[in-house]
Amino acid sequence: MWPENWPAFVLFASVQTQWNVSMGGPTGLRYEALYPLLDRETSDPHEWRSLFQDIQVLESAALKQMAENRTET
Repeated sequence: MWPENWPAFVLFASVQTQWNVSMGGPTGLRYEALYPLLDRETSDPHEWRSLFQDIQVLESAALKQMAENRTET
């Protein structure tokens, strides 16, 4: 893993149980659980937005993988 991705990975791992779930499975992270953690990570608005965007990339990839896993079973 590239060092610049580590903060996003650690933050993503810390909210791994914070998924919105519907009848079809997970639909996305609960951002109300994520925002306070982002606020603790950085007070710089640019860094905050960058880290949030990194989390969204991880969230999207995780949702895609979970959907693929559901279709395989």
